[in-house]
Amino acid sequence: MSEKIGLVVCGNSGVDYMKLDYPVKMLRSTLNLGGKEYEDYVDIQAKEFYDIIESNSDIDVSTSQTSTGKIASVYEELKSEGYTDAIVVVISSKLSGTFQGAVLAKDMVEGINVYVVDSRSVSYGEAYLVIEAIKMIKAGKKKVEIIDKLEKIRDNITIYVLVDTLKFLVKNGRLSSASGFLGTLLKIKPLLHIQKDGALVPLEKIRTKSKAQARLMEIIKREIEGKSVVMFISYTNNEDEAAAMRKDLLSIRPDITVELVPLTPVVGAHAGPGTLGIGYIVI
Repeated sequence: MSEKIGLVVCGNSGVDYMKLDYPVKMLRSTLNLGGKEYEDYVDIQAKEFYDIIESNSDIDVSTSQTSTGKIASVYEELKSEGYTDAIVVVISSKLSGTFQGAVLAKDMVEGINVYVVDSRSVSYGEAYLVIEAIKMIKAGKKKVEIIDKLEKIRDNITIYVLVDTLKFLVKNGRLSSASGFLGTLLKIKPLLHIQKDGALVPLEKIRTKSKAQARLMEIIKREIEGKSVVMFISYTNNEDEAAAMRKDLLSIRPDITVELVPLTPVVGAHAGPGTLGIGYIVI
């Protein structure tokens, strides 16, 4: 029996803001903002979200992941559409329980083979896996080959995150090993990175935003030297800063692609306004 492979991805990837040439099912989280519930992207998009939290800095914001039952219903949909297999790409299991929910949902559905890929990433790092999966499906690759390749790509994704304040990450429990940073919480512009296991950890404490940005660029430029890479910059309410960084990177590496992508509201709820993420994938 020939394989018909379906793709599922969570909204934290930001693929809602991209044009994909393959039908991809979405797992959407819920954003709780000022006592109201919004379905990510459907009810609220990035710009509107950042405008709201920028002008109401004390607004109550939290998120809830897609329920296991809802994920199972997406698998059922794929099965009813004739798919034999599903590859599900989700945000790092160290940043959300979505991976666990997607795995649990497999047992609720029979008649379709589901494989869940922990991207150990977020934003474009996660989206890139979906983009590559689409290319491989279209090229007629088998599910086993695709999963193997996605796991190899995953190991070559590097992401740095510059946050304006640790307030959001600490409040929502998304930062690993933050002790020691907390004493100077409001006085620094922390540079963080996503480890190979997908955990977000502090890298360096820096006093000012301009110094933090300069240091980040210094690290990135050194690391990509001589490498074949695809790059991305995820922005919140600071697209102009992201564009300036992109210009700077292209001035030294005109041969590379640097994608500019908005950080989705659900991820932004944890990172806070003023956050920039810069990443690269060695290809």
